[in-house]
Amino acid sequence: MSDFDIREFYGRYVDVINAHQWDRVGEFMDDTVLYHGETVTREQGIANFESITDAIPDLQVELKQVVYSGDTIGTHAVHRGTPVKEWLGVAPNGKSIEVHEITVYKVRNGKFVQMSNVWDVEALKRQLSN
Repeated sequence: MSDFDIREFYGRYVDVINAHQWDRVGEFMDDTVLYHGETVTREQGIANFESITDAIPDLQVELKQVVYSGDTIGTHAVHRGTPVKEWLGVAPNGKSIEVHEITVYKVRNGKFVQMSNVWDVEALKRQLSN
C-alpha cells in the first residue's frame, strides 16, 4: 500500500459525493464500516447517502479544512442545498440551507473503515424555521 495517496483518495471521494454517484461510493468503503460505534454494511452506507440527496437533490459539499494524520482524515465541510423532504428531523420550507459538518474517517487498505460526523442541526432548524 506504499503507493496509496490518502489525499488523492479523499479528493476522489468528495468528487463522487458532489456528483451524487452513489453507485461509486462503495469504491471507498470497506465491506463494513464502524459508523458512530455501530457496524454498518457498505450497502447501508450507500443507502444513507441516497437518503440525503432524496431529501436534498441539489446537495453540494464544500471542504473548508482537511487534516491528514497517518490513516486518519479530519474535515470541516459545509453542505448546501434546498431540502424538498424532511432531513435531520426538520421539515423543508423551500429555502436553501447551509449546514456545517465535522467528520473523522479512518482508512485501511485504501477503504474507509470508520466514519463519524457531527452536523450543526440547530443551525439547520434556525434556517428552516424563518
